[in-house]
Amino acid sequence: MPQLDVDGAALTYDDEGPRDGDGVPLVFLHGWTADRRRWDHQMAHFAEKRRVVRLDLRGHGESGGSGVRTIAELATDVLAVLDHLKIERFVLVGHSMGGMISQTIALGHPERVERMVLVSSISRMTYSRGRGLLMAASTLVPFKLFVATNIQRAFAPGHPREEIREYVRSSADTPREVVMTLYGAMRAFDVLDRLGEIRTPTLLVHGYYDIQLPVAQMLRMAKAYPDAVVRILDAGHELPVEKPAELTAALDGFLTDRAAARP
Repeated sequence: MPQLDVDGAALTYDDEGPRDGDGVPLVFLHGWTADRRRWDHQMAHFAEKRRVVRLDLRGHGESGGSGVRTIAELATDVLAVLDHLKIERFVLVGHSMGGMISQTIALGHPERVERMVLVSSISRMTYSRGRGLLMAASTLVPFKLFVATNIQRAFAPGHPREEIREYVRSSADTPREVVMTLYGAMRAFDVLDRLGEIRTPTLLVHGYYDIQLPVAQMLRMAKAYPDAVVRILDAGHELPVEKPAELTAALDGFLTDRAAARP
């Protein structure tokens, strides 16, 4: 379990797969209150043929550190790990908040990002009046109820309850200060008006039943990307664990098609 100290936080990461494998390394970034294990299916598949890196963001999983107030600070952590591993160019795969981090890196360091995959992510939080009031009120309830409510809403109807309860328990282990400061960071995140600057080929994968970050918001984002492919899956917000094989196949197809399209 390798770790790297970055600004007082011990960041835990996995670095697997052949160094001389197919294509540049894949870098997987998990979402809010999750951890790097969300990517187990994708790691097992892709590490057979190429280098793959995933990490627990600060304050999550097996990484230390307190919460930060901006998505940009998390992007700095990710780049510090990649610099430590001497990975100059890579493909970013980010789920939810991890997709926000990915967009931040693509905007700040476009020369380093070969391709990008945004899974259940958006570029600007947009709430209706009613949903905005509901979300604001949810911060006033006890912390564990706040986490449980958000995680339960993340899965499509019919997902096994015991599995949802396990993810609720895991998410509730994330320190309160980390959860709440990053909740504020996500609400403040807004790069929608800058998406035209991202020339990186991008795959947008979203769940049809995602009520955390509704598909309509993703489609608005897709229109702004100069080079984007959209895939909609029969799932909620937690695609890496709701539809792991389908997500892996979508990633594989995107990477293969793009590789074949090179001159």
